[in-house]
Amino acid sequence: MARVWSVEQLIADGFEPTYVDLEWHDGPRKGLALVDGVPHYYEGREYDPRDEADEYLVWPASEAAVAMEREQWAIYVRYEVSDAGREEHPANGGVDARFDELRSLLAPHRRAPDGARRLVGEVRFDDGDDRYRPDGVDHWFRWRPAPRPTPPPS
Repeated sequence: MARVWSVEQLIADGFEPTYVDLEWHDGPRKGLALVDGVPHYYEGREYDPRDEADEYLVWPASEAAVAMEREQWAIYVRYEVSDAGREEHPANGGVDARFDELRSLLAPHRRAPDGARRLVGEVRFDDGDDRYRPDGVDHWFRWRPAPRPTPPPS
């Protein structure tokens, strides 16, 4: 189990909350989180489980996209805390019409645009009881600039 931190300590250490997980593979790969206090999409680049921080592309999310993401997240969370079976999961499609509609509306927002920033995101987990919550998830990010790639020798 990963070490957990109080919300107060996370904030004091410069971590910001994650609102939505869109993909999780041994850690957060894609979602919606605050970056410098502003909602941004993030998309993991290369994942290395030996490292505590990974590189991500990040780009701002519009107010409309954030509202739709949070609405779709609420539908997802309702499923996660229910006794529904896997076949009833809204992510399967055809289960919840509004979830499906939001997925379609959000697709263009979820693609990294040219000019997306490269940042390194360090992840910590809060001390809440639930992984899935209507207001977000249990992990927080602290962001820093990604190192510039080293040019090949001439």
